[in-house]
Amino acid sequence: MARVFSGIQPSGNTHLGNLLGAIVNWVKLQDIHDAVYCIVDLHAITVQQDPVKLRQSTLEMAQMLMAVGLDPDNCILFAQSSVPAHGEGGWLMECTVGFGELNRMTQFKDKGERTEFISAGLFTYPALQAADILLYDTDQVPVGDDQRQHIELARDIANRFNSRYGTEEEPIFVVPEHVIPSAGARVMDLKFPENKMSKSNDGSAGTVLVMDDLKTIEKKFKRATTDSDTEVYYDPENKAGVSNLLSILAAVTNGDPETVGEGYERYGDLKVATGEAVVEMVRPIQERYNELAADPAETLRILQAGAAKANTVANATLERARNAMGLLPR
Repeated sequence: MARVFSGIQPSGNTHLGNLLGAIVNWVKLQDIHDAVYCIVDLHAITVQQDPVKLRQSTLEMAQMLMAVGLDPDNCILFAQSSVPAHGEGGWLMECTVGFGELNRMTQFKDKGERTEFISAGLFTYPALQAADILLYDTDQVPVGDDQRQHIELARDIANRFNSRYGTEEEPIFVVPEHVIPSAGARVMDLKFPENKMSKSNDGSAGTVLVMDDLKTIEKKFKRATTDSDTEVYYDPENKAGVSNLLSILAAVTNGDPETVGEGYERYGDLKVATGEAVVEMVRPIQERYNELAADPAETLRILQAGAAKANTVANATLERARNAMGLLPR
């Protein structure tokens, strides 16, 4: 089976964009691929974190992933910091990527504009992300379209490393491919549909949190921004709000955003139907999450077991890379 790898930050307050853009796709992929999923707490500390909250958020993210459907017996699930190869592999990647390449990363520019203190880690974290992926001989990386630039950089780093230290017959790293789901890959804000749904706006009416009260979720959809037209059809460029609702409804119902709106003559009916579909999706997730949250010690045990499996794979790849670069054996 092909191996997939993806990671998510333990930033808390999982919203509908995270759920539909990534996590539900992870659940599907674990049944058809060799799946490795990581809670990237090292990436989280590129900006200052409260230690107690970070530790708690890491456990909560694991609980959310499992509540949605990740099965630790069917995939490898672990916290990034529990596998030391990520840190060392990140340094090898930093020594392979160019300053100019990192300087062109649009997410760094965006995040750097929103903080007074810019850590060196915030600048170099695409190199760490490349190590995250390459350490597991990853074939596919299922992440949202906003991560396309980072996956392309990981591919460039892998090819450069292979060219320098490997051969065509025996490359050091597998060159990964970027894979995004067809529906719900980019969930937009319900109030401002020209913007991506964001955790930074998790208190707003446009962001739907997975753990929101169910009535609150329905209310947010009823108040979603549409337009002054009356026809329901998919046109992201000219009908951003309506198209966002159709994309969400399609992702939740396994439909097609181009056709899922057929039969809806009024925007109000579409809003209600989409809200109800989302509620029915998140209801069992909330129930399972609450069960898992009641036993944090078990969540920690699961993450530690996953880290043991991840260490075995990552260490073998790291040793291959170290040897290729000419570093002495341990």
